Amino acid sequence: MPAPLKARVHVMLKDGVLDPQGEAVRHALGTLGFTGVEAVRQGKVIELDLAATDKASAEAEVKAMCEKLLANTVIEKYSVEIA
Repeated sequence: MPAPLKARVHVMLKDGVLDPQGEAVRHALGTLGFTGVEAVRQGKVIELDLAATDKASAEAEVKAMCEKLLANTVIEKYSVEIA
């Protein structure tokens, strides 16, 4: 019997959307002496343990989760990894 799958979802703000948290991190890094950082984009990683054993159906299901809940697709982009 195949092992259950794991999914990792990376969610980031779309290019052109202001990222105040990323800017705060960039500023804090500069304050700490890390002056070579020109920009920071902050995102999130969501890990899911899935009961599914078929990669294709698991990926489709996780993408549906992203579209409905895990990502705000108006301002965020996402990528899905299934392992």
